[in-house]
Amino acid sequence: MAAAALGGALLLASCGGSDGGADGGTLRLWHYEGPDSAMGVAWNAAVEEFERTHPGVRVEFEEKGFEQIRKTAPMVLNSSDAPDLMEYNKGNASAGLLSRQGLLTDLGPEVAERGWDKKLGATVRTTSRYDANGVMGSGKWFGVPNYAEYTMVFYNKDLFAEHGIDEPTTLAELTSAMDEFVDAGITPLANAGAEYMAQQYLYQLALSRADRAWVDAYQLYRGKPDFHDAAWTYGAETFAEWVEKGYISEKSSGTKSEDAGVSFIRGKTPILFSGSWWYGRFTEEASFDWGTFLWPDSALTLGSGGNLWVVPEGARNKELAYDFIDITLSEKIQNLLGDKGGVPVAADPAAVTDPRAEALIDDFTALARDDGLAYYPDWPVAGFYDVLVSETQKLITGDASPDEFLDAIGEAYAKDAPKR
Repeated sequence: MAAAALGGALLLASCGGSDGGADGGTLRLWHYEGPDSAMGVAWNAAVEEFERTHPGVRVEFEEKGFEQIRKTAPMVLNSSDAPDLMEYNKGNASAGLLSRQGLLTDLGPEVAERGWDKKLGATVRTTSRYDANGVMGSGKWFGVPNYAEYTMVFYNKDLFAEHGIDEPTTLAELTSAMDEFVDAGITPLANAGAEYMAQQYLYQLALSRADRAWVDAYQLYRGKPDFHDAAWTYGAETFAEWVEKGYISEKSSGTKSEDAGVSFIRGKTPILFSGSWWYGRFTEEASFDWGTFLWPDSALTLGSGGNLWVVPEGARNKELAYDFIDITLSEKIQNLLGDKGGVPVAADPAAVTDPRAEALIDDFTALARDDGLAYYPDWPVAGFYDVLVSETQKLITGDASPDEFLDAIGEAYAKDAPKR
């Protein structure tokens, strides 16, 4: 789902390859993983492996920000500037929309020929396939996940110890810990109202009162969601209450995810609820002892297969793109990703030796086994991400009540969801 926004620097690397189509020996690659993240490290190694096995081919790699790709992909992929291979967000509103618009290549033949489907578990495969309406879970393969991801509570062990607070194991203990931090003049939760983080807090609160049928109705249209049911109402009301209590700063309405992550890294906020994509960066940059735990008292949390490798329909060098995907799914690259703090989809578990990385992968394995991955709140319909950002910001600033928030997102969902 998310990565730190990167600059527009252009990196040219001498890499190697097979047949290249119109451009001959060039593979144009876009992704938005930070160079120090587990995925960034793994994909850099994949470029080196590609160079070794494809002598004479050049990789033209452009670093893009998550928001940059999200906002411009439909326009770029419908032009002559489309790359050969691109990392893109999964879900109905993202990869599903592009597939419905005819902008992505059907990867089904390559999946079968190269055995990628044998490497990817059922939970991970859900976001790879889209039907004619762009709804995930069935139909053609329009993307290949290159890692998995899920959300968790990151907490600053040193700050907890300094204030005599134990690691929470229940939601009641978590709220008690946040009360203690507020009493000490510390805003406990890092938050980003201008991007994905705030809506994910609210969705997780709702998930703690939901079940799989609720998720499938909302995400997969297997039923009709009620945006004023007990789960959504609890999520919106509790989120607003947490702002009122000072758990979440009213000033965070305009904050971006990078700001929230840096606030945690610098020890200014003791708790951050976000995804495994932060894991490698926190390992590298945080100077204090920190840990993680799954959201307490909830069988469901946000998560899925990770972002997708997609091949634009207008790509010039599709065979090179397929070769690169194949390398990223190799055991060598997947093992490296896992050991650097990512959640691999095709690694040898015995090859991952870092204790924190092992715990990260074990938690994901348990969630996937117990059907605990509930995707992300912005996935169901096109344009929903921006609606959720805007309406959640109003909850933070007090410009909307929980009921008004639920009315607004319900109307936006109904407007763009497939008619049933």
